[in-house]
Amino acid sequence: MSNVLSCHQLNKFYQQGDVKTSVLVDLNLTVKQGEILAIVGSSGCGKSTFLHLAGALDKPTSGEVTINGVDIHQLSDKKRAQFRNQHIGFIYQFHHLMMEFSAEENVAMPLLIRGDKPKQALAQAQTMLAQVGLSHRLKHRPSALSGGERQRVAIARALVTKPSLVLADEPTGNLDFDSAEQIYQLLRELNQSIKTSFVIVTHDLVLAARLDRQLTLDHGNLTPLLNTPKECADANV
Repeated sequence: MSNVLSCHQLNKFYQQGDVKTSVLVDLNLTVKQGEILAIVGSSGCGKSTFLHLAGALDKPTSGEVTINGVDIHQLSDKKRAQFRNQHIGFIYQFHHLMMEFSAEENVAMPLLIRGDKPKQALAQAQTMLAQVGLSHRLKHRPSALSGGERQRVAIARALVTKPSLVLADEPTGNLDFDSAEQIYQLLRELNQSIKTSFVIVTHDLVLAARLDRQLTLDHGNLTPLLNTPKECADANV
């Protein structure tokens, strides 16, 4: 099984005057095709920084990030933006939908940005929304949707380009228990049917324990998460 994401000796630090703050230190990671990985860690440990580097939204101080064999930080700004649009999807805790557009228009936006014709983009958006169970909400704007429905739209938007990799930052963190469970089941179904790899950053140890692999980010590096909630083991999930 091939590696979708590889990070090698990844470093990120910020310099302010004589003060150097290291966020990531010689971080290494591989994510295989179709794998769904959890990264947990305390607030401020660098999880969002890692996602920004892995998603080509920011550049590392040193080190490599390759996606499908392409070193994304060796690309020009324009090429990197194009690569991000074609190969990477993003899901956030707060959905970041555009409130003036309908659900189908929000989902179609990545396709329109890459130059697809509007009719074709909307058709693909409608198909993707049907996959996340929102075929009856195509014309609704985010203000008319529940929190769980908004997150489903955000997931559809992340997957409409058929990316190799989806990076999710607390995708269930702003939802009630039932909505969070529905989102987890949806991510699992899409992961298995589309074979897209997921890297999910979360504070939720119960959610993390249900994924294929669990890592913790601490002192700038990733290590296996040794302790998972007992209720998950008891439930065999």
